[in-house]
Amino acid sequence: MDATVKSLDQVLLQGLQEVLGLPDQQIALHEPEFTGNESALVQDCLDSTFVSSVGKYVDQFEGMLANYTGAKYAIAVVNGTAALHIALKLAGVQPQDEVLLPALSFVATANAAAHCDAVPHFVDSSLDTMGMDPIALSEYLGTIAELTSHGLRNRHTGRKIAAIVPMHTYGHPVDMAALMEVANLYKLAVVEDAAESLGSTYQGRHTGTFGKLGTLSFNGNKIITTGGGGAILTNDAELARHAKHLTTTAKRPHHWEFFHDEVAWNYRLPNLNAALGCAQMECLPDFLERKRELANRYQTAFSYLSGILFVAEPAQSHSNYWLNTVRLETPEMNIRDQILTAANAAGYQCRPTWTLLNKLPMFAACPRAPLPVAMQLEASLINLPSSAKLAYPPK
Repeated sequence: MDATVKSLDQVLLQGLQEVLGLPDQQIALHEPEFTGNESALVQDCLDSTFVSSVGKYVDQFEGMLANYTGAKYAIAVVNGTAALHIALKLAGVQPQDEVLLPALSFVATANAAAHCDAVPHFVDSSLDTMGMDPIALSEYLGTIAELTSHGLRNRHTGRKIAAIVPMHTYGHPVDMAALMEVANLYKLAVVEDAAESLGSTYQGRHTGTFGKLGTLSFNGNKIITTGGGGAILTNDAELARHAKHLTTTAKRPHHWEFFHDEVAWNYRLPNLNAALGCAQMECLPDFLERKRELANRYQTAFSYLSGILFVAEPAQSHSNYWLNTVRLETPEMNIRDQILTAANAAGYQCRPTWTLLNKLPMFAACPRAPLPVAMQLEASLINLPSSAKLAYPPK
């Protein structure tokens, strides 16, 4: 094992050095970049004194997101988890319903289901996309579920299975055509977790716009940032209206009266954050161009090396390459961790993928499908430094 570890250490470091050079300080995994109109727009917001949930930049940011993604409506909220929580509620998820989601995902995907008092139901991933595998899902549902007059029922638990949440891992789109076929066959609502995939398309259509609703995240490590923040995407006017209503405490519009007509949440994105988002959206095409250039360099570097494979965009997809990723040809958790130790010690901030959600204590008792590919990915994926500036400086 020692010889194998040493060899793969050298392989990863050789690829990193070829693309990034020798670091004089640690190269971060993914850093935000503020080289556009961020300061001017934020200062304008401060000068206006409208820094909270009222102000022109919230509406402007929502309009920019809708125009860019092709969604008819975008509703800006405080973070991606809040966006997914409300999207699931609007999709009809009720307490004790089961929600199908990938075991290989960031914890927020399962937390959002839990915030609805629903039960996460973990399914396997595809090697090609790192996201939900439609073929494995269809075969699994054929063995454990049945359609009834009240929807899809899990034969083993008796609970309704209400929705599917595909997550576009590291910006690489899921095979949405095949997944939508499964969803339609089993009459399941689709809520896309597109938190990592702003700028990614599948068959020419932006991620987050295939299901009834989709969600985005603008955390500090995402391709654009509002500091914190997220958004709900939908083409349904009533869902958009209700999403905005639920995320602003369900207050009926009135000049002075405080009247709220349902239990709701204070999830509205502040104007100050939205101002930052507007400036970042102006820079998004340049970010995407430079991140694709960086991905091309990584792909070229690792194409000449053995034992480690670069994860390229899936078929019919155009990825934002949010986090460049490599995969060990032979999955082994201990070897993966020793390679990560070597890379970080050499000045390259690399990280593993997430611990599978079914292994976390709060979700350990949740139902799950067989997860052979997710386990393989968990033991083999490594994220590489991916900031846009690593390709070349902004224009």
